[in-house]
Amino acid sequence: MAMEEPLLSFYGQASSRPAPVNRMMAQFAADFRDQVDINLGVGYVNENTIPRDWIRQALEQVLANPQKHRVALNYGGPTGSPNLIDSIRRFYLEHRIGGLTEDLLRQRQIIIGPNGASSLLEAIAQVLAPGLVVTTDPIYYIYCDFLERIGFRLLAIPEDAEGMDTERLEAELDRLGPRQADIRFFYLVTVNNPTCTILSNRRRQQVVEIASRLSRQVGRKVPVVFDLAYELLIHDPIIEAPVSGLLFDELGIVYEIGTLSKILAPALRIGYLIGSDGPMLRAIVQKTSDSGFSAPLVTQEIASVLLDCHAAEQIEKVRAGYRQKAQMTRRWLEERLGPYLATYTGGQAGFYFYLTFAQIETHEDSAFFRFLTRTTGNPAIDGPPQAKKPRVMYIPGPFCVHRHGQLVEAGRRQLRLSYGFEELDRLEQAIALMAEAAAYAQA
Repeated sequence: MAMEEPLLSFYGQASSRPAPVNRMMAQFAADFRDQVDINLGVGYVNENTIPRDWIRQALEQVLANPQKHRVALNYGGPTGSPNLIDSIRRFYLEHRIGGLTEDLLRQRQIIIGPNGASSLLEAIAQVLAPGLVVTTDPIYYIYCDFLERIGFRLLAIPEDAEGMDTERLEAELDRLGPRQADIRFFYLVTVNNPTCTILSNRRRQQVVEIASRLSRQVGRKVPVVFDLAYELLIHDPIIEAPVSGLLFDELGIVYEIGTLSKILAPALRIGYLIGSDGPMLRAIVQKTSDSGFSAPLVTQEIASVLLDCHAAEQIEKVRAGYRQKAQMTRRWLEERLGPYLATYTGGQAGFYFYLTFAQIETHEDSAFFRFLTRTTGNPAIDGPPQAKKPRVMYIPGPFCVHRHGQLVEAGRRQLRLSYGFEELDRLEQAIALMAEAAAYAQA
């Protein structure tokens, strides 16, 4: 007798099919050839900026001082290490992060997630009732795909040079009319992934004001979640220092999610949330408890030591490393791909450039993509496996724009590339190959 599969939830059914970027990267990784293929799709950090020696010393310090770093190799709690929470608070105040004051931080709670910032984003989606999520287009495709699989719908608002276009946002809210009550929360990555457009301070304030007005209108709090994942990686000195959305928060609706992955090491799995106490925050803490408590206590204690002892020097090192990579990558983009591009963003923060070609399409079925993945069917281009012709992977634009949004057609000519992980010589090689692919596609 044929046996049926287990009954899956709505999320389970949606997740039984891999997300597009999951599928593509899995295919590429299955036969990835070290020192031959070049991965500009992965969001890994610059290996040269990970402070290995300081991490080793911090671990020794944690284990040598059990009075301060209690039971560091045992289970932690659902809200996080008190030492790390105190270190984050001092870090914000000493480095004037976001313009936050001691009084304002005292009015907010800081909690640590179970597995980096992503686990806190997942918790928000789990504890809020499904409905509309207001976000920026291009979208942070990993989280937004998850939101849709769990039952949310997206209201994706195109961005301009300052981030989310609030005039378009106001127009969309007017169009919704009574359906504005379906909005559950706002989600903005302050240095947008994939475009690396920096959300201006003016726009942060406008978004909080719009969400506050909406909250009063519908009679319930509509949270604004600012994802600060790349904010500490603003490496262009001409950029105005970002201010915290908490400064504009009169209703207790702003939540900021930060991470130490980009400035210390992703493997420490430290993500934290700053926000007002209330049912939503308490539900997130319970979700963390259900997940097996906050991040491993030993990595929290290591992060606490690193923040207390090396924060300023480490941030400067990280920013300098990405600044150099950004400058060189921009130069190669303009020299090699300039004739084919309509515009591009990025290079001032984080480690992405987002390219828009004038005519050339970049999706998975495009000639450009097939040239770089060596799947054209032309042996002269693809070569046999033993020829070791390098392949280049990037994130195609259709993954990055909302499929029901206003940028679908533009997305077919866009791509995101990461300059975070690969070394400079490999980046230069990849962009030269992209120029060859562009010439091939245009011909």
